[in-house]
Amino acid sequence: MRIYPAVFRLVFSRMDPEKAHHLAFGAIRFAERTGVSAALRRVTRPEPKLARTVMGIDFPSPFGLAAGFDKQGHGIAALADLGFGHVEVGTITGQAQPGNPQPRLFRLIEDRAVINRMGFNNDGAAAVAPRIAAVRPVLERRFEETRPVVGINIGKTKAVELDDAVDDYRASARLLAPHADYLVVNVSSPNTPGLRLLQSVETLRPLLEAVRAEADAATSRRVPLLVKIAPDLSDDDVRDVAGLVKDLGLDGVIATNTTIGRDGLRSEAAKVEAIGAGGLSGAPLKTRSLQVLRQLRAALGEGTAIISVGGVETGQEVHARLRAGADLVQGYTAFLYEGPLWAWRINRYLAKHLA
Repeated sequence: MRIYPAVFRLVFSRMDPEKAHHLAFGAIRFAERTGVSAALRRVTRPEPKLARTVMGIDFPSPFGLAAGFDKQGHGIAALADLGFGHVEVGTITGQAQPGNPQPRLFRLIEDRAVINRMGFNNDGAAAVAPRIAAVRPVLERRFEETRPVVGINIGKTKAVELDDAVDDYRASARLLAPHADYLVVNVSSPNTPGLRLLQSVETLRPLLEAVRAEADAATSRRVPLLVKIAPDLSDDDVRDVAGLVKDLGLDGVIATNTTIGRDGLRSEAAKVEAIGAGGLSGAPLKTRSLQVLRQLRAALGEGTAIISVGGVETGQEVHARLRAGADLVQGYTAFLYEGPLWAWRINRYLAKHLA
């Protein structure tokens, strides 16, 4: 019998979503600090058969946690204890910023979805970098050669003008690349004004070239670099981005971020309209995210990694993304609805069904 759905229905669903997130995340971190999750770790640890090498990195499982849950790098070890094969931290900006005014996180329970306009609230690259540096030896000690992978997702500081965005991303890359297993350039959140304009090939090329050069200068090893794109790109734009990724020799693409669309929702239209602007995540993204995955795989061939994210809820759906061409799969929104054993259930399914 699963307990968490009842806890969500009776407790978390009645709370402000952002407050509920902090409470649940705090409980996960408390379990790790007090040693409770050490016993859980022995159960949730992915089976060896799930391990795979992507971008030259050994992942203990193809399923990981997308950016957005741990924006500050406070709970990487705690989340690793739940069975995620990788944890992507962020989005982190060059400068600290509070994000957008509250309320800024909204549930659409009927759709198993979330609308957020958080606005990259984080402490800034200079504060987050030492946290990630400190947790890496902890993970190596606990997991040894099967430690979960740590990705770092970077974005533009809101106060920085678009003309100065390249330098802002470079500052983040300089501070964070030495501590990242892989680095992600996020140009696809709808909650930073103008950010998505950076997805056009003309502006994306110099940005990615600059981040690549900065990451190479900041560390002696080559840190894989990926770009995260929106589901709202046209099919032609997706192909253009794929062409740029191949041309620049990028290591991969993460597809997709949240959508500004509101089509096909079960929730009352008046409720959705009252929420207002923000990125929609969760189950409604399933179809488009899968379409973008297939388009990218057709355009990129087999040499470039694709991390598929958007609407993934079950082990069956993770398996389907892998069969459709994803090298790795991420989730986030369903974690809020499924609870702390979500990754373990997905890994258990994959262990039974992956060839």
